[in-house]
Amino acid sequence: MSLRVVSSPSLLNAWSQTLVRAMSTQGGSKNIGFVGLGNMGANMASNLIKAGHKLHVFDISKSACDGLAAKGATVYAKTSELAQNSDFVITMLPNNAIVDKSYEEMTADGVNKDTIFIDSSTIAPELVKTLQKRISAKGARFIDAPVSGGVPGAEQATLTFMVGGTDAEYNAVKAVLECMGKRITHCGVYGMGQAAKLCNNMMLAISMIGVSEAMNLAVRQGLDAKVFAEIINSSTGRCWASEIYNPVPGICPTAPANKDYAGGFSSALITKDLGLASGVANSSNTPIPLGSLAHKIYTSLCTQGLGNKDFSVVYDQMKKEKFSV
Repeated sequence: MSLRVVSSPSLLNAWSQTLVRAMSTQGGSKNIGFVGLGNMGANMASNLIKAGHKLHVFDISKSACDGLAAKGATVYAKTSELAQNSDFVITMLPNNAIVDKSYEEMTADGVNKDTIFIDSSTIAPELVKTLQKRISAKGARFIDAPVSGGVPGAEQATLTFMVGGTDAEYNAVKAVLECMGKRITHCGVYGMGQAAKLCNNMMLAISMIGVSEAMNLAVRQGLDAKVFAEIINSSTGRCWASEIYNPVPGICPTAPANKDYAGGFSSALITKDLGLASGVANSSNTPIPLGSLAHKIYTSLCTQGLGNKDFSVVYDQMKKEKFSV
C-alpha cells in the first residue's frame, strides 16, 4: 500500500495556519519584545506571558519594568538589544515623535531579518509607511496593528487589532495578536490599520461627548443616573461609552469615573488622536464637523490642566459647568 500525499491548496493552507498558531502559542516557543508598558501595554504584555511566550520588555518607567519582571519578563536597558533577541517586537507608545525615535534607536545597529516589528500605537498612516520602508530596507518586516477596546480590553485580552500589511505578514502575526485580542482584522496595506483606528477613535470621542451631554441633561431634569443609563443601554442610544465606560460615577464599576477619572485613556491622548484624524481629513478633503468640534472640546480640557485625566472627565466638566469650547 502506498501513501498518497494530498496537495489541496486549501488543506495545505489550513495545515500551515495550524502550524503557525502552534509554534506561536505553545510552550513559550516565541521570544517577543514589548516596548511601552503604560496602561495598555503592561496588560497586553502580561497576556503574552500568560500565553506562554518569553517576554523581553523595555520602558522608561522602572516600576513598569519591575512589574513585568515579577511575572517572568526579561528587562532590557537598550531596545536594540531587545530587538536582536526577539522574533516579534511590539511597540505601544504615545505619539508619532516617540514612535519614530524609538524605531530609529532600536534598529540603529541593524536588525534580524526574521524579526517582525508590530506597532500598536496610534500614529499617522504616513509615518507607518515611512517606518515600513526604513525597516524593510534593513531586511526585517514592519506592520501597523493599532488596537481598540481600552484598558478593559487590554486586561481581558479582548482587544480588536486593526492590521495593515501583506496577507503573509497578517498570517504570521495573527496567532501572537490573538494572545491579546479577540478580533484580529486585516484592513489592507501598510497604514490601513491606522486609518481604521483614527476613524474609530474619532467616533469614540464624539460618542463620549454625546453620552456625557445626555447623562448630564437627564440628571439636571431629575432623572436617576442609573435608571437613565439602563434606558440608554436598552435603547437606541446604546454604545461602548454608555455601557462599558459610562462617564458618570457609580454606573460602571470598572470605569475611571469611579476613580476620579484617573488612569484609563487620557484626554491628552484622545486629543492627539483627534488631531491626527483632522490631519488625515484635511489631506483627503473630507468634512468632519463633529470630529473637529470634538477636537476643540478635548483641546480645551487639556488647556484646563485635565490632559492626564481619563477622557470621560468631559462629563465632570459639564456637571460642574466648567465646560467651554
